[in-house]
Amino acid sequence: MQEPTEQQDAGRAPFSSVSDVGAMRRGRVSLPERTRSPVWALTRRLLLALAILVGTVLLVYLDRDGYSDNADGSVDFLDSIYYTTVTLSTTGYGDIAPVTPTARMVNAFVVTPARIAFLVLLIGTTLEVLASQGREALRISRWRKHMGHHVVVVGYGTKGRSAVDTLVSNGVERESFVIVDPSSVALADAHADGLAVVTGDATRREVLRRSGVATADQVIITTGRDDSNVLAALTVRQLNPDAYIIASVTEQENAPLMRQSGANSVITSSDAVGRLLGLSSLSPTLGSVMEDLLTYGDGLEVAERELLVGEVGAQPQSLPDQVIAVVRDEKVFRYFDPTVTQLARGDRLVVVRPAKEKPWAARPGTHNEDFASDED
Repeated sequence: MQEPTEQQDAGRAPFSSVSDVGAMRRGRVSLPERTRSPVWALTRRLLLALAILVGTVLLVYLDRDGYSDNADGSVDFLDSIYYTTVTLSTTGYGDIAPVTPTARMVNAFVVTPARIAFLVLLIGTTLEVLASQGREALRISRWRKHMGHHVVVVGYGTKGRSAVDTLVSNGVERESFVIVDPSSVALADAHADGLAVVTGDATRREVLRRSGVATADQVIITTGRDDSNVLAALTVRQLNPDAYIIASVTEQENAPLMRQSGANSVITSSDAVGRLLGLSSLSPTLGSVMEDLLTYGDGLEVAERELLVGEVGAQPQSLPDQVIAVVRDEKVFRYFDPTVTQLARGDRLVVVRPAKEKPWAARPGTHNEDFASDED
């Protein structure tokens, strides 16, 4: 195993507080929030309460001759502040009281509504906090009810985000993803991208259970440490024997261990980057083509599609798409392999095509043809 790197690690990231550690151990679920910032809502309420307080103080001070103070008979500015605070808070000691008809009318029709508004603001803030917690619990409950056949992404760093972007660009709904990561930065990034997040350590069974990994179709493991990736893969495989696990490793020597841990597909990042660097050094144009194939959205794309009825019996080289491999009986054959000289029903094609075309669609102009699947 390699030494820990400075990359984001969804298995063992540092925490800044005891509450963060507790959240990590519990595997807290949080869904992307679409409402206004709570800081803004709280600030707005505080400013309104302060405005009511200041307005009432000025109102009492301007009409100070209509009030009597049991201590010295007169009411000054400090007495106005004191009277306002005890009145708005409904404490009401009675040592200062309105004595003139005007002051009493102002208290009845102005100060009393201000007191009610002040209390509503204070109580309303508390109720809103409780209500928001209830709404969040309800949202999570509904989310859990409809969750299933989804994709769990362990680690929302550069690799995890790129994997999600690629799947979304290929038609997977954002509601189908659950991110597992202990980092507050990853939490903010995932929420900004409209994704549900389970905050916690992906090597812990309880955290993965909260992500619904037992019913997930696919699990993508992309943390920055191979040891965390291996342990996460083992835990996922225990909870879901049927999930398709795609995992990344930094070092090629750890790839066999990752496969033994239950990963169906293993991507070696260091070897892939090194090979691309070598190709670019030998041939800058070849390096550009390889980078184009690895970059989604522009230029060329590698895609997989089903065989069309009209393509049955044809040679891979004769199709409009640039076929580079044929998938037959879940085995991958290169396009020149004698086994796939003639395409058969049930074959799937791995092709290179322009990025503007949908990777899962048939070639433009053949959309009305039927797929040559085994069921036909």
